[in-house]
Amino acid sequence: MSPEVTCPLRGHLPRFHPRTWVEPVVASSQMAASLYDAGLLLVVKASYGTGGSSNHSASPSPRGALEDQQQRAISNFYIIYNLVAGLSPLLFAYGLGWLSDRYHRKISICMSLLGFLLSRLGLLLKVLLDWPVEVLYGAAALNGLFGGFSAFWSGVMALGSLGSSEDRRSLRLILIDLILGLAGFCGSMASGHLFKQMAGHSGQGLILTACSVSCASFALLYSLLVLKVPESVAKPSQELPTTDTVSGTVGTYRTLDPDQLDKQCAVGHPPSPGKAKPHKTTIALLFVGAIMYDLAVVGTVDVIPLFVLREPLSWNQVQVGYGMASGYTIFITSFLGVLVFSRCFRDTTMIMIGMVSFGSGALLLAFVKETYMFYIARAVMLFALIPVTTIRSAMSKLIKGSSYASWPINKSHGHHMETSQRNEDAYLQELKTPATARPPEDKRRDQGTGDQTHVPGRVGLSMTCFGSGIPGGWGKAFSW
Repeated sequence: MSPEVTCPLRGHLPRFHPRTWVEPVVASSQMAASLYDAGLLLVVKASYGTGGSSNHSASPSPRGALEDQQQRAISNFYIIYNLVAGLSPLLFAYGLGWLSDRYHRKISICMSLLGFLLSRLGLLLKVLLDWPVEVLYGAAALNGLFGGFSAFWSGVMALGSLGSSEDRRSLRLILIDLILGLAGFCGSMASGHLFKQMAGHSGQGLILTACSVSCASFALLYSLLVLKVPESVAKPSQELPTTDTVSGTVGTYRTLDPDQLDKQCAVGHPPSPGKAKPHKTTIALLFVGAIMYDLAVVGTVDVIPLFVLREPLSWNQVQVGYGMASGYTIFITSFLGVLVFSRCFRDTTMIMIGMVSFGSGALLLAFVKETYMFYIARAVMLFALIPVTTIRSAMSKLIKGSSYASWPINKSHGHHMETSQRNEDAYLQELKTPATARPPEDKRRDQGTGDQTHVPGRVGLSMTCFGSGIPGGWGKAFSW
């Protein structure tokens, strides 16, 4: 075959590197997480159920009193467990993120997956050796010491950003969210059936926790032995951006790029004094809105498992798994909602649609008395994940690129701040040069500019920061 026929294909082949796909890690880890969440609830219920029945064997109590005592014990356990799991990763996740930006992108992913595996082993040993449930507090703390979900998700967003071009980065990241939801849905659907595979108190949940440990082990081994950090595939610009069109932005965000405003100000077109403050105000409002929405979601979702275990629903193990699976469908419906609503509405409208959807569903949950009413309320929440995705996207577009370009991508391809500053100064100097004195366009295209070579790292870091800050534990939160 002639070289003229084979050469055009060579430019497309490097785009497909299965070893740079982070999706298998996301799918297997989320499968393990969904099995673990269901197993944790059912194991804790079984532990406090047997303890409650034995304590009241001498003086029989009504069923309602026993359920109240069991619910109170499970609620106290989850209060402490959620506090330990939420507070322990704070400093360690930041340190792992710093190490990942400084040395290697896989540090945060591999360390957090190791913590996942150890916590799943803690639940397996509890079921196998019949340890007290308080041992699971230590498993949650151990998971937090290795970064937890925040460190893991920031690393996933970084690899997803580096492995996609700027014009397809948003699609790649939302597809990762979709895979997260699909894996959680499949794991939750199977969790109840796996929990009932072995009869007897000592054997209940053994198959379920063993499958969770197996999925977590596969995710860790894949990330260590197979996964590679992809090289940045951001396209170099063909010409200098002298117009109002900014690379990587579309639609209404074309005039909101902060770097473009700084360059216009440097060449003699300073913006009005009121144009710089709205960016800070908008970012602050987005942060406040994300935090308030997070509080509303977590406060509502933490009550649902305690509600479905007792009357009037009194779900069994299989129904608990199906209920958790209904929560993961939100990832699918929100993904479709973003694809449709983004063509018709602004970001603020999409955020309001998602918040109204969740608020209406949460209101209906307060009046649930039958199982079908629960699923109707969950169907109303079908767009509850849209605010998280939209706020993350809006913040990544409003944040100035040079504000988060402190660290290089890795040691071999990184740039120092001093080099980046020199490139930006050269870029501004070229803008001031008359068009007749500039070199031909071909030479500029061949030489490129330092600012363009640094853009992929800045964009990847922006998506990392705000991808880890907002969703956090949304995979677990929306499982109900």
